[in-house]
Amino acid sequence: MTQTFTLAERPEDIVPNLLAHLNSLDVDTMLGFYEPEGLIVDPSGTPQQGRDAIGAELAKYFSLGLQMRITERHRFVAGDTCLLILDWDYIGTARDGTEINMSATATDIARRGPDGKWRYLIDNPFGAVVREAQ
Repeated sequence: MTQTFTLAERPEDIVPNLLAHLNSLDVDTMLGFYEPEGLIVDPSGTPQQGRDAIGAELAKYFSLGLQMRITERHRFVAGDTCLLILDWDYIGTARDGTEINMSATATDIARRGPDGKWRYLIDNPFGAVVREAQ
């Protein structure tokens, strides 16, 4: 069931808002957090753009059934653009019984839209990690 979540109106509210969307474990809810032209970078380093591609990536994370934790390391705001450096993790037992200990540092960009709401433009969960295309 898709739930409705509000979007941040101040840069300092982006991360708490992101967590609420992510921890809904609902792809449609999380897709509402992205700009229409937004993208997510998959683990191989390939940008995935468009609702279907982003949704497929999100579904992989949500299939774990775990709640994400985030620590905001840095937030830099220039006008309507915000660069976020975030430490995140999924730790626990996944739905299939697998023990998960996944953590990384994300480098993400949010943008304030004409409606004054902040949405993700670029979601790069593994930041500057060197990745090889599959």
